[in-house]
Amino acid sequence: MSQTHAGGWTAKNSAQLAAAIVQNVEQVLQGKHRQVELALAAVVAGGHLLIEDVPGLGKTMLARALAVSIGLSFKRIQFTADLMPSDIVGGPVYNPKDGSFVLRPGPVFANIVLADEINRANPRAQSALLECMEEGQITLDGQTMPLPAPFAVLATQNPIDMAGTYPLPEAQLDRFLIRLSLGYPDAATEADLVNTQQFSHPISRLQPVCQMGEFAQLVASARDVTVTPEVAEFMASIVGATRQHAGIRFGASPRGTLGLARMARALSCIRGRSYVDPAVVREVAVPVLAHRIIAQTQGTEPEPAATLIQAILLSQRTPQ
Repeated sequence: MSQTHAGGWTAKNSAQLAAAIVQNVEQVLQGKHRQVELALAAVVAGGHLLIEDVPGLGKTMLARALAVSIGLSFKRIQFTADLMPSDIVGGPVYNPKDGSFVLRPGPVFANIVLADEINRANPRAQSALLECMEEGQITLDGQTMPLPAPFAVLATQNPIDMAGTYPLPEAQLDRFLIRLSLGYPDAATEADLVNTQQFSHPISRLQPVCQMGEFAQLVASARDVTVTPEVAEFMASIVGATRQHAGIRFGASPRGTLGLARMARALSCIRGRSYVDPAVVREVAVPVLAHRIIAQTQGTEPEPAATLIQAILLSQRTPQ
């Protein structure tokens, strides 16, 4: 079933545009089709993305390539131990000519903001992003200023056990729609990098693939994707099971259920579907929910969050 929207935009148009964006990004990030597709779906859903991996695997390139491919404004913030909140959101700047203070917007005023190595900054700097991520606005010197739309934070994070890192607070983790890991490339892809990046990086040659207004159409199409009552109950049962599992101390909140629906709609949309299939819910459950739960420890090594979510998925009956 092909659903037609205002202006003649169809599910087929959504799939074609999404495929062009993914293909464009893959010129920079080879061999990571699933991760690129999920990252695009997160931005289409209006969510924020956390990419956790060791340095050098292409986290920054994924963020930059997405912004360029869609044709959105892009800013990068390098998170360091001495980063201040004003370095992120901006603040009053003294004007020596007339002795006044002028509000200077920070680098967060962009469509896609790369928060590079977010867990190297202190908790105070990390928390400066909370209002931005939740409300799409910032408050400076008593003035509330809206951020550009669309707005997405793509944050990169080194593994917590690496030197010089601070764990992200649970409240901030919950604001990320999904968490991904890129992982190491396979041998063939890694060998190909030697040739493709011998003289320059492909990101320098990347061009936008979206025409004016097309990405907005894609976002609108994702919101119109149908979720049947049975699939909605399936999502709620998965999230509810995280609150009852013996290996989980704290389960996902209702924000997790809503995130599951948003992500499933967006991924269905970019694949050209006008409804959410339960298989798509299962596909996005781990990246949407694993970072929202806290496993039981009780003196033992906790099970990985992804393993716990996968076990819950196996216990849930798929609706017909």
